[in-house]
Amino acid sequence: MKPSPQAPADAVLLFPGQGAQYARMAAGLYGHDEVFTDAVDEALVLFGNADELRSDWLAQHPAVPVDDVRRAQPLLFALGHALGRTVLSWGVRPVALLGHSVGELVAATLAGVFSLPEAVAIMRDRVDRIAPTPAGGLLTVAGTPEDVRPYLARHPEIAVGALNAPRQTVLAGHTAPLRAISAELREAGITILPVAAHHPFHSPVLAPHFADLTLYRNVTAHPPAIPLWSAFTGGPLDARSVRDPALWASHPVAPVLFWPTLDRLLATGPHLLIEAGPGQGLTTLARRHPDVKRGHSEAVALLPVRSQTPEGDREQLSAAHELIDTRTREEVPTCV
Repeated sequence: MKPSPQAPADAVLLFPGQGAQYARMAAGLYGHDEVFTDAVDEALVLFGNADELRSDWLAQHPAVPVDDVRRAQPLLFALGHALGRTVLSWGVRPVALLGHSVGELVAATLAGVFSLPEAVAIMRDRVDRIAPTPAGGLLTVAGTPEDVRPYLARHPEIAVGALNAPRQTVLAGHTAPLRAISAELREAGITILPVAAHHPFHSPVLAPHFADLTLYRNVTAHPPAIPLWSAFTGGPLDARSVRDPALWASHPVAPVLFWPTLDRLLATGPHLLIEAGPGQGLTTLARRHPDVKRGHSEAVALLPVRSQTPEGDREQLSAAHELIDTRTREEVPTCV
């Protein structure tokens, strides 16, 4: 018997969050891929304004901009869920699911923690609570938390909203203090980049808006059928932790620990990381990890960096499908 030259990789699905959205993201797959189309429609109907969401998603000039929380959050959820369902329909059996921000709710749904109607109810509640809050945003800083600590000391209204990579720290807060700290960082020669968000996601300033846990106590959380890694706790969630209503209510308030969680996950062995969402932001971050750099693990995105044509979406998905099939297929030993 001749063994397979390379053991199949364990698949991990990654789901992006706020900031990954862009106009007509994944639109080339709608009406073209049956599983994707049906899954998107199923989710949009549950939001209660499916026609408006679909129209703004597919329009070149939407009535409500895609960066608006009323569009970005529902669409990121619906598209992430649909892309995840598409990968599962290929026969891929992921060993872990990991989401960034709203992507964690997508991961929890595909893991079977929440039914799709319950997950959409949570998503709608989040949007309803966040939409009327004062304007704010997120700021990506090319530096470590230690690098930004002196600036945070002068601007206590600003918080660390995410740890995306060793030298990529995201700050969160209301508009005025965020502008002030941005000016100081620029003056110091530190590279910054605003995130496409109009509210202070992952900032304590949102805490008062999520103090009421009634909805979260009324949904039924099941043990994950697929291992679910949380970028809010930094590790896998078990049957007990997913039943904690405070965990799910804290998502819009708590920092996203994406890199520390990814680091722990990759320490468990070689993986094929599959980004199931618009753009390639998480793929780009994952490719900075030492395990991926040295070829121990690999990262692939289902969609292009930015959709230019419907064909571009389809070609990227097809290429990703081929790579995933090759990397995850169990090779049958041949007799010699």
